Amino acid sequence: MSSPAAVAPLAPPQRAARRRPTLFDAIAWEMTKLTAQARARLTLLICLIAPVLIVIVINGQQRPPKDSLFGRYIHQSGYAVPLLVLGFAAQWVLPLLTALVAGDIFASEDQHGTWKTVLTRSASRAQLFWAKTITALAFATAVLAILAASTIVAGILIVGHQDLTGLSGQLIPSSTAARLVIASWATALAPMLGFTCLAILLSVRSRNPAFGIAAPVVIGMVMQLAGTLGGVEGIRPLLLTTPFESWHGLLAQHQFYAPLIWGFVASAGWCVVCLTTAFISLRRRDIAGG
Repeated sequence: MSSPAAVAPLAPPQRAARRRPTLFDAIAWEMTKLTAQARARLTLLICLIAPVLIVIVINGQQRPPKDSLFGRYIHQSGYAVPLLVLGFAAQWVLPLLTALVAGDIFASEDQHGTWKTVLTRSASRAQLFWAKTITALAFATAVLAILAASTIVAGILIVGHQDLTGLSGQLIPSSTAARLVIASWATALAPMLGFTCLAILLSVRSRNPAFGIAAPVVIGMVMQLAGTLGGVEGIRPLLLTTPFESWHGLLAQHQFYAPLIWGFVASAGWCVVCLTTAFISLRRRDIAGG
């Protein structure tokens, strides 16, 4: 009698491998959430369209704003217009545009009570923090790039690409002026990222979207006012609004870069301090209630 054929035991059912989300997954999710927000899309659209309307209005003025930097030259060169707009935008527009996302990106989770939900998706607090931070910084960069490109192109198309008169009265050729105007707008990126990090800190600490959006603008205006007062020369380089003026050295006859270098250092310092404080605050927070 032959023995029955040995039957191999059935292998246990394989569980579907669950891949833990990475930082890139968290960033992709935050980017998806951001692009779904009407406010973010509207902000980018305004940055694209508003400069064209502003340039049209400025070009139609019979009396140019001679008391502003490059205001007297707005009818003489299309490169003067974006520099005039940059001077005004740095006062409160740029802090507001970046705070619209950065001031809300953490506080909105508190407002809607979704922290426990997002933290139970196997993503750590560190991953969520850096994903939201990178998303806010990317949005700020996109806002500045679109605003600068729209303003510069509108100035050239509407007014022209004539030679530009510099801050020292020197005549800057058109090709050189184009590079200097682009570089001038690029210098605003460092302090704008600094305001982004400040808005992130206020968003984490206040847990209030309205406060996170409005407070950076108010703080920026206070810094602007403090920078104009006498006797503050010691603290003026430390203010986050001071680097917005560092582009002036690029348009002088003898260019100087010390304010530009110090502006990068000061902005980096604000970013490090704000993000470190925000990260520690989020790590220590009790999320159980919301």
